[in-house]
Amino acid sequence: MRREILALGTTGLLLGLAAWWSPAVSAGAASPAATSAAPSVRQIPGKGSYAVVVSEATYGDPEWRKVAEALQRKHDASLIIYAGSVSEARAALAEVFPRYACFVARPAEAGRDFVVAVHRMTRALDDDPYTDCLWGILTGYDAKDALRIAERKEPLVVRRAVAGTGIDLGAFDEGRWFDEGAKGVMWEKPAAGQAEKKQVPPDTTKMIVDTLNDLKPDLFLTSGHATERDWQIGYSYKNGQLRCREGQLYGLDLAGQEHPIHSPNPKVYLPAGNCLIGHVPGPDCMATAFMHTGGVYQMFGYTVSTWCGYAGWGIRDLFIGQPGRCTLAEAFYFNNQALLHQLQTRFPKSAKVSFARFDLERDPRLLGRLAAEHGLLNDERNGLRDRDEMGLLWDRDTVAFYGDPAWEARLAPRPLAWEQKIEEGRGTYLFTLTANADSGWSRPPMIFLPHRVKDVQVVEGADFAPLITDNFLLLPKPAKFEKGKTYKVMFKATRITPAAP
Repeated sequence: MRREILALGTTGLLLGLAAWWSPAVSAGAASPAATSAAPSVRQIPGKGSYAVVVSEATYGDPEWRKVAEALQRKHDASLIIYAGSVSEARAALAEVFPRYACFVARPAEAGRDFVVAVHRMTRALDDDPYTDCLWGILTGYDAKDALRIAERKEPLVVRRAVAGTGIDLGAFDEGRWFDEGAKGVMWEKPAAGQAEKKQVPPDTTKMIVDTLNDLKPDLFLTSGHATERDWQIGYSYKNGQLRCREGQLYGLDLAGQEHPIHSPNPKVYLPAGNCLIGHVPGPDCMATAFMHTGGVYQMFGYTVSTWCGYAGWGIRDLFIGQPGRCTLAEAFYFNNQALLHQLQTRFPKSAKVSFARFDLERDPRLLGRLAAEHGLLNDERNGLRDRDEMGLLWDRDTVAFYGDPAWEARLAPRPLAWEQKIEEGRGTYLFTLTANADSGWSRPPMIFLPHRVKDVQVVEGADFAPLITDNFLLLPKPAKFEKGKTYKVMFKATRITPAAP
C-alpha cells in the first residue's frame, strides 16, 4: 500500500482490525556492564569500526566464506561467527561496538525472523532504546552476487532515476516516472531539460523494462501492490507486472509476453510503499532477482504487508528530498531513529512492546489480536493516535536493508532547504542549522556526532527538545523553519575513547 499513516492516517489499520567507535551511552545513562561473547560465538578482531557477522553454516560454505572475507579485508573488520541464532552474536557485537555491522546470510537464512532479530539486537548493544550501528544484510541469489556487492568500493553518485510512482525528477539529471494511479501517463525529464507529462500505452511493462535496460538508471523507486515474487505496475488500474524466476527479473505484460531485465549497472532500489518485496524467504524472490539481473547493490524493503508507511516513505524523503545529505544506509538509519523517537516521546508505555507475529497476509485479523493482546486500544484515546501507535510498532522491526552499509550511494548534491553542521572544541559541541527557505520537514533534522560521547549537558537550545544520544543529534523542534534564521543547540559532553582492538 502507498499511504504513510502519520501523514494521512486513515484506512490501513481499520482494514487490518476488521554506532560509531565504542560502547554508546545516551545522555544521562550509565555505561553498560562489560560483556562476554557466548561460548558458541567466535570473534576475530579487526582494526576498523566495522563488524562482519556470519553463521557457522554460511562461513563453512567456501563460496559464502569468500563474501565474509571480502568485507573483512575491505573494511579491516572484526569477524563474528555464531553457531545458531543471529541473536547469539549480541554480546560479541557489543564488545566490538562498531559504526557498521554487516550480516552475511545465505537467502535461506535471511527471512523475516532474521530481519526482526537484527533490528532488535542492534538496539540492545547498550542501555538506550536507539540503534547502535548502521547495519545491512548481505545476501544474494547466489554467493557470486553477494561477492560482487561485497567487493565494490567505488561510490555511486545517483543522477538518473526511474520510478513506478511519483518522484521529484528535479532531484536528478534525468529520469522517468510511470504513474501508478493514472493509466497511460508518464513524466520524463531529459538531460538538461524540464520534466514533461507524456501519453504512453496503457500497458507500460515493456517501456519500464526497456528503461531499466537502456537508460541505465542509478535509482529505481516503486510503490503499490507486491509480494515476494511480483510487483504490480498499476495501483488503481490494470497493468503488467515485474516478476522473478530462478534469479531472472522480467516483465510480464497484459498479453502474457515476457520481457527479460538485464540492467547490470550499479543502482539502488527503493520499494518505499510495496508489501513484502523486501522479504527473502529463499533464493527465488524479487529482492534477490533485483540483485542478480537488476544491478541492485543496496535496497530496503518491507518484509511484511505494509499499511503504516512510516518506515518506507521516510527513507525516500531523507534520501531524495534532501539530495546529497545522506547515503541510502544513513537515510535508513536516521529514519528508523526518528520512528523510535516517535515511540519514545508519544507512546512511552508501549515503546517496549515487541510483536511475536507479522504474518498479516495469512491472518487478516492479526492486527486486532495484537492490539488487544498488548492493550494498544482503549476508549480514552482518539483513533489517529491508536493507528499511529500500532503502525509505528508494526514498522519498527520489519523493514530490511540489504547491502554493505558502508558503501556510499547518495544523490548528487543540490540546493537544500537548510544547511546543518556540528562543531566541537574542548568538550563543547555546537549544532547549527540555517534555513535557506521557509520550510517544514517530514522527518526531523538529524546529524552524526564527530565521535561517541557520554554525560551530555545541554547548554543552549533546550527549548528545541533535542535528542542527543552517544552518536547522533535529532532536532524535533521547531516543525517549520524561517528563511534566513539560524537555530542552535550547544551541549557539553565527554568523549568516549575507543577501546584498543
